[in-house]
Amino acid sequence: MGAGHAHRLYRHGHSPVHALPAHTKLAAVFCFVVVVVSTPREAMWAFGLYALLLAGATAAARIPPAFVLKRLLIEIPFVAFAFLMPFVVPGEQTTLLGVPVSVPGLWDAWNVLAKGTLGVAASVLLAATTELRALLLGLQRLKLPPLLVQIASFMIRYGDVITDEMRRMSIARRSRGFEAKGIRHWGVLAKSAGALFIRSYERGERVHLAMVSRGYAGSMPVIDEATASRAQWGQAAALPLSALLVCLLGWTL
Repeated sequence: MGAGHAHRLYRHGHSPVHALPAHTKLAAVFCFVVVVVSTPREAMWAFGLYALLLAGATAAARIPPAFVLKRLLIEIPFVAFAFLMPFVVPGEQTTLLGVPVSVPGLWDAWNVLAKGTLGVAASVLLAATTELRALLLGLQRLKLPPLLVQIASFMIRYGDVITDEMRRMSIARRSRGFEAKGIRHWGVLAKSAGALFIRSYERGERVHLAMVSRGYAGSMPVIDEATASRAQWGQAAALPLSALLVCLLGWTL
């Protein structure tokens, strides 16, 4: 199940975090994100502690901070959206650097930035310490609906195949002197997209027939029955439990 190659977010290592079973890390990250989202936005100090917890987990995983920071760039569209909120959310007005902004908008922007950044950072850390195959097996171990696991598995496995097909079509266009330079070339690109869809659909049909001929009946065999010891569950639970303590303090103080 899953692709046989490592994804770009994964960083090979032999740290204690890498050694944890995938399903324990998935559960830990999910619980951590739930706790972060449940924290009141006014408890700004709590988000600083969450960042320190993630920094500690990153150090334990022996992942360079630059590796994580570089991959946080994926949230730039959300950052842009958050920066607009102080100007579009109605409510009490204040002045920031000489510019009138909305107080509720400032709080909303902070809420999106803090919680979104922490959630993305936790996800990046999970991906950096867990191979794709292990992630899929972890989802299976956590009793995610098998059909969803299969869809994710096929998407990962054949994503590169479709990308290569698209690259070959692009090379074929360029070899014939085609360069998309304006709106008048959109028709050619649309036809290429249609051809890519048809080729992908036909490839999917052939793959399905090959699977059925080999005994596929709607479910994939369980390849790995990896279990986690109590010690491993305890190690994985350290992050969300510490975050839960911070969240409770945030609600009470």
